[in-house]
Amino acid sequence: MSAVDSGYYLLDDLQLDPAIIENVRGKLRGEALLPSDSGYEKARTIWNAMINHRPGMIIRCAGVSDVVEAVNFARTHKILISVKGGGHNVSGNAVCQGGLMIDLSPMKSVYVNPEAQTARVEGGATWKDYDRETQVFGLASTGGAVSRTGVAGLTLGGGWGWLAGKYGLACDNLISIDVVTSDGKVVTASTRQNSDLFWGVRGGGGNFGIATSFEFAIHPVREILAGTLFFTLDEAREVLVFYDNFTRSCPDELVSLIAFLNVDGKILVGVTVCYCGDPKIGEEFLLPLKEFKSPIISTIQKTSYVDFQQSVDDVFAEGYQNYWKSSFMKGLDIPEIDMILRFVSQIPTQESVVLIEQVGNGVRRVEANEMAFNHRDARYSLLVCGMSPNQDDKYKISSWAQTFWRSMEPFTTDSVYMNYLGELEDEGEDRVKSSYGINKYEKLVSLKNKFDSSNMFCLNQNIKPVKKLL
Repeated sequence: MSAVDSGYYLLDDLQLDPAIIENVRGKLRGEALLPSDSGYEKARTIWNAMINHRPGMIIRCAGVSDVVEAVNFARTHKILISVKGGGHNVSGNAVCQGGLMIDLSPMKSVYVNPEAQTARVEGGATWKDYDRETQVFGLASTGGAVSRTGVAGLTLGGGWGWLAGKYGLACDNLISIDVVTSDGKVVTASTRQNSDLFWGVRGGGGNFGIATSFEFAIHPVREILAGTLFFTLDEAREVLVFYDNFTRSCPDELVSLIAFLNVDGKILVGVTVCYCGDPKIGEEFLLPLKEFKSPIISTIQKTSYVDFQQSVDDVFAEGYQNYWKSSFMKGLDIPEIDMILRFVSQIPTQESVVLIEQVGNGVRRVEANEMAFNHRDARYSLLVCGMSPNQDDKYKISSWAQTFWRSMEPFTTDSVYMNYLGELEDEGEDRVKSSYGINKYEKLVSLKNKFDSSNMFCLNQNIKPVKKLL
């Protein structure tokens, strides 16, 4: 969405008096960076190198008061804003072109209450930050499969992860949340206060304000049974048929995925599993999978949750060009498998991967209308990741991912996990609407009208407010 479309302005267009900028700087505990300042280039850089925007200013917030100052400044001068938490989302909405980037990444504190089994974390923390603190007490809650993912973005969009089978999504574990709204007020949302907002932030993304603090329920998790079985691509068809049957009767403790990726110059199919219960019981349940055919590599073993949580970080390395397409799948039958294998054989770069993620039993235990997240009945999500460290590969990876995704349309639903959507201009507004369904989308529009009627928070998977006729 451009500044013109949003009704907000770029800083260069406003040509603000330098005294106004200095006044803002004087009110902050953090810092305000202009393009000429040291630290600006590092601050504007995000995980997806395909996004190369240059904000007119970056406010790096040291606390909630800085977030309030940034929002008030933007509202007063009608400046286009973006909000950065972890900066790991593929869409790149964390960084805007020419506007004000409100950067929460300095806000990383995590406080754990082991007796209450709750944790409170600030909006700039990553799951690596969060897990580091909760695991001191042998506790965890569902977080991203890549540890550099931001707590805020993942949770607001739903929050699939390795513990989802037993404990549900990140948003299912959310107890309360603090949000700075477009009028510069700080509100707390939970089941007891601002319950309508609490419904919306659990799956509705950053549409209603800037989330500065999250309170989660946490659970005993320390040692797990996890790893990957790798098979040759020639065996992939049989592996996927077996896998689909295997996951139909899996216990809550298991979450898994299929990964097609390049290993030492060959495309292999991997079955990655995470069992977060008793390892002895897990070994018994996984035995048929481990004995299926003869995997050429097996890394399944007892390991710490933290080590496994960080085990695929290098696959999704910083600085790659990233172009993703995704949808939920209707099933995993032979026609779907054959179409997937057709495009897997054409993977354009050695860094690109294709994932088929098992959603997990715990996701389905939450009643569908309890919150905005809307995909409780899904079994699998297909994620096509075109990736490359080479900028010249941008067209090659995007063309492959788009063609693959379109070819899968007969086998997928019209909905998608919001955290996997790319830029809105590329995806289209209809994908957002269809993903929520008409009833939930209308409820989200009503919340948008209430909390952000001017659409200040527009750089996201945007839910536009409806202008009321006078």
